[in-house]
Amino acid sequence: MITGIKKKNKLTEIWFDETGSAVNIRTYNTDLKNRLAAYAVKYPAHCRLTDDDECGCLTFEIDRRRFSVRLTAPYSEDRRRKAKETMTAVNQQRQKDSFKKPL
Repeated sequence: MITGIKKKNKLTEIWFDETGSAVNIRTYNTDLKNRLAAYAVKYPAHCRLTDDDECGCLTFEIDRRRFSVRLTAPYSEDRRRKAKETMTAVNQQRQKDSFKKPL
């Protein structure tokens, strides 16, 4: 969507207070908007669209008990190397299988 807003100004904001029961998420991120919209349709008692500014930004209100933040540790170089080797082998096997002719 062309909005006239520069990409660096398209923020995702998450805010809540310690006593409230809701989390508000305001975002321009298309993937996040789609995921939140689908969640709101599936679970309307826990999530709802509260604002659409018509410039590509949506605001959702989510039950605080349904919201979490997950931080993951970075991969070690050894783990990264092993994953690369595994996927290289998988891709090579797929390539071999795709060239086989049916009997």
